[in-house]
Amino acid sequence: MIRNVITPTTANASHGANAPHAAGAAGAGATAAEAAAEAAIPSLPEPRGPVSEAVVALLAGDASSGTGQPAEASAAARRADPFGDDLHLALHACYELHYQGFRDVDPGWEWDPSLLALRAELERAFLAALRAETPGGDDVQGVLEELLVEPVNATGISHHLRRNGEMWQLREYVAHRSVYHLKEADPHAWAIPRLRGRAKAALVAVEFDEFGGGRPERMHARLFADLMEEVGLDSSYGAYFGAAPAPMLAITNMMSLFGLHRALRGALVGHFAAAEITTAPGAERFARALRRLGVGERGVRFFTEHVEADAVHEQVLRRDVVGGLLAGEPRLAPDVVLGVQATGLLEERFEAHVLDRWRAPVPRTSLRRPLPRPA
Repeated sequence: MIRNVITPTTANASHGANAPHAAGAAGAGATAAEAAAEAAIPSLPEPRGPVSEAVVALLAGDASSGTGQPAEASAAARRADPFGDDLHLALHACYELHYQGFRDVDPGWEWDPSLLALRAELERAFLAALRAETPGGDDVQGVLEELLVEPVNATGISHHLRRNGEMWQLREYVAHRSVYHLKEADPHAWAIPRLRGRAKAALVAVEFDEFGGGRPERMHARLFADLMEEVGLDSSYGAYFGAAPAPMLAITNMMSLFGLHRALRGALVGHFAAAEITTAPGAERFARALRRLGVGERGVRFFTEHVEADAVHEQVLRRDVVGGLLAGEPRLAPDVVLGVQATGLLEERFEAHVLDRWRAPVPRTSLRRPLPRPA
């Protein structure tokens, strides 16, 4: 739920008499803190084809070297499968520069013109595929109302795990979702400077809740890390980038694509609304699955928090964020519809990928490599 929480500042923190002592303490701990922060940054993932190989090779070098975009990489980008591993790992590597970045990668690559040009080739292919694979239209209320009714015979991942899923499958699912949930709500923050008035205020209220209402231990990303630790997974940011297949990377890449382009702000709002509307019922099933498999309440809390919070968030998103945006910019209705439909498309592709492997005659991993057994 949306809370009205204000984090109290430490008493006397701004008093001049205390300032030198505070600065000295911070300085003394700076080396250890910097080392810990550096250790939390992921390494570059292994390439999966010619495009990602070119991107990883560029990022391994010096941004000031003037190497430039290889012509063959641009040609390979135009030929790449818009839903395939090579394109989505390359796009993910480009986007991650705007989040936590990669260990030993020059921060100057974030706005390097040659890399941005290659990223634009990848984005054009991905966006064209999303538009081609969704029906489109401008009936925002219609597509949102469709999400409010779940099929009676639904057979998605949350249903599978609740009914008869095994612990190894639950752990795989959590590893998949860590690609997004360890930076939960970060991509949606890009919408804040692109909105105005009621839409902006409402989105910030939802984001405030996503980030724990000012309490770091309540941040949804932190709650997800707790869940990972409870099921014996590495909760380090980016630990499973390399194991995540294209269907999972495509979901997070869609968020970054919509978020980093002001022209696609309507699509980002549509995506966020769709995600909040559909989260609560699934979260309730996941919570039941975790309890059935013996996961402690520290791990379950991530999902129980979403059952409560997202039931309120979806109303705020529909009424105030989507409604506020379209009241001022009605021409963005087709983009909002695209965001809703693209979210459904990619989630369906992800579920099909996972369940096809889990339900095979000989079940196999849905990741690119099996997870190690928990200690």
